Amino acid sequence: MRRSGTRGRLTFGQSVLSFYDSLRAPGHLPAGVSPILPPTQEEVRKYREMFFQRYFNDHHKRVFVIGVNPGRFGSGETGIPFTDPVALQDACGVDNDLRKRRELSSSFIYRVIERLGGARVFYKSFYLTAASPIGFVSGGKNQNYYDSSALLKRVTPFIARSLREQCDIGAKSQAVILGKGLNYQNMAKWNEELGLFSELTALEHPRFIMQYRRNELAWHVERYCEVLTQTRSLRSR
Repeated sequence: MRRSGTRGRLTFGQSVLSFYDSLRAPGHLPAGVSPILPPTQEEVRKYREMFFQRYFNDHHKRVFVIGVNPGRFGSGETGIPFTDPVALQDACGVDNDLRKRRELSSSFIYRVIERLGGARVFYKSFYLTAASPIGFVSGGKNQNYYDSSALLKRVTPFIARSLREQCDIGAKSQAVILGKGLNYQNMAKWNEELGLFSELTALEHPRFIMQYRRNELAWHVERYCEVLTQTRSLRSR
């Protein structure tokens, strides 16, 4: 497994902020596909900095919880993975003037976070991110990085580089992948090539649960809590 560690003397949170500030979309995306980059408005940057300073102001390694890619809402508005403006304010204590609308994946994730003791406890052990740290839009709708072979081929080098850089911030050797289908399959392939993690565990993606398995919501919340608690308790570098 590839060894990971903190970047110099920067805290985990400072390193994440530096990573996001340096993000640039890969060039020559397929026709009709546009990138969703982290918001650059000064006010949103301030909220993002407050969040990472509050919960990641240390040099501890964390278990990476890896989704697919950001959408237009939620992290597309806050710049914080799986965190919509409502969760940012109510669950994370970062007052903000963003439009208060819920996003499905964020709603699910913060149910889990509440069950695990709240944001302060959760973020001591876990770092939420995505295989691709930028999202994509086509025809006015969110697009996953794997939705077309052309997009997947174009963004694979970018994703590989982004995963390496984030792991260098401070990744433990176990990771949890959100999405049992193509996201897990691609992450397993990249992990074999890059040697980032010694163990990957897959869970159903929050959006899939909220859209198609809502009648099983309580079970999936408990399943997340079970897997994350087990992962957190493992002794890993």
